[in-house]
Amino acid sequence: MKRAHFVFFPAAFAAVLLTMTANLHAAEPLKPGDPAPAVSATTDAGATLDLADVYSKNKYTLVYFYPKAFTPGCTAQGCSLRDAYDVLAEKGVAIIGVSTDSVEAQKKFKDDNHFQFTLLADTDKKVKTAFGVPGEARAARQAYLIKGGKIIYADHKGSTSKQADDILAALAVDQ
Repeated sequence: MKRAHFVFFPAAFAAVLLTMTANLHAAEPLKPGDPAPAVSATTDAGATLDLADVYSKNKYTLVYFYPKAFTPGCTAQGCSLRDAYDVLAEKGVAIIGVSTDSVEAQKKFKDDNHFQFTLLADTDKKVKTAFGVPGEARAARQAYLIKGGKIIYADHKGSTSKQADDILAALAVDQ
């Protein structure tokens, strides 16, 4: 009878262990009262945008995440905010959309849907990670309303065509 031989690959074992450990310690999504992440990313125009600058220049900042440009839910979410843009702007809300799509995809998505707000191409997932947004390859649909550098509202359920209504309701509570 032959005995089984196990070959130990330290580097491969370490990589598997590291991945498992990282998944166990994945950041939780931010909640009201948490500080808003001061992170930078590339816009749909190819420029770098520092979110801390946006927070400091606006009464409110809405940072919303969507999985993929041009998909039905993501388009409905963006169009909801586009259609309510004037009302949100009157209340002092700057809108920033975030997905892991490329700069080129974000630009086309913005242009095709006539979005008046900035989209971030979070290809390195730095923004998604800073906010604790779940999802391996893509960001889960979530939204964060920020005032004075702090999260005042967090939507972890993933609103689509009612995203603007949800934000307007959160603003009514804050004012």
